[in-house]
Amino acid sequence: MLKAGVLGAGHLGKIHLRLLNQSEKYQLVGFHDADIENAKKVEAEFGYKFFETVEELIDAVEVVDIVTPTLSHYDCAKLAIAKNKHIFVEKPITNTVQEAEALRTLVAEHHVKGQVGHVERFNPAFSAIKDLLDKPMFIEAHRLAEFNPRGTDVPVVLDLMIHDIDIILSVVQSKVKHISASGVSVISDTPDIANARIEFVNGCVANLTASRISLKNMRKTRFFQRDAYISVDFLEKKCEVVRMKDAPETPGDFDMILQNAEGVKKQIYFANPDVENNNAILDELETFANAINNDTQPVVTLHDGTEALRVANMIIDQF
Repeated sequence: MLKAGVLGAGHLGKIHLRLLNQSEKYQLVGFHDADIENAKKVEAEFGYKFFETVEELIDAVEVVDIVTPTLSHYDCAKLAIAKNKHIFVEKPITNTVQEAEALRTLVAEHHVKGQVGHVERFNPAFSAIKDLLDKPMFIEAHRLAEFNPRGTDVPVVLDLMIHDIDIILSVVQSKVKHISASGVSVISDTPDIANARIEFVNGCVANLTASRISLKNMRKTRFFQRDAYISVDFLEKKCEVVRMKDAPETPGDFDMILQNAEGVKKQIYFANPDVENNNAILDELETFANAINNDTQPVVTLHDGTEALRVANMIIDQF
């Protein structure tokens, strides 16, 4: 079991504390939170050991789980890496791309592991179809949320859209060629609704919409590729695959057949792959433990987190 500590005991930090505490791969040593009043409350309620300084916590553990506000990610991670500790950092990886690149350099120099908390990679609906994705050429993502004051200190691109940016970059595996985007501030000082069109060198186009002022919650992504349409509902944890294959010589009574203008007939097949229920946050933390113990590459690397932040900033620069 790896000795782990959490920096930050806010809403998400409490979830990380609970999951690390119940995980068989970690021994939760304790936590630090800058808000002493909140820290004492968490310590009293859950019994987790409170460390008064960041340095004391880092010294006591092997893995530092950074769930502080984004502005402090870099400083916390830099301190931990300097003491040769492995780091798990919530998304976005850092406040700037320069900070993210500096962390990548430090991790390599100190021979420690780093992972970024892009939790949708572990969504069971995405896990069920990711191996079926084969060079999609058009992707459409909608991530809509009802208004919540938490998170409005950053643009909706860094708050919500960055999840879909990471998923799309992991699937497309091509350099970004061009981005066009627009964003509107409705309630906050930063954009609350945004749309971005990302064009890749390989010809793929992704259209992303994110809103935190929606009347309903939605987290859906659709992938269109040669002879297939794949839909993922990250919220409902469901997926659907529609495939096109050459029609049989003698179709059955219930077979769905399409014929184009050239007379080519295709049969449509519908499938709903099995989605295994899981706790995505626990999965991301435990796969990080596996990467450390087996000396393998983490699922979401610091490079992945850096590229997601880079594209997010390119989108924000368009506003």
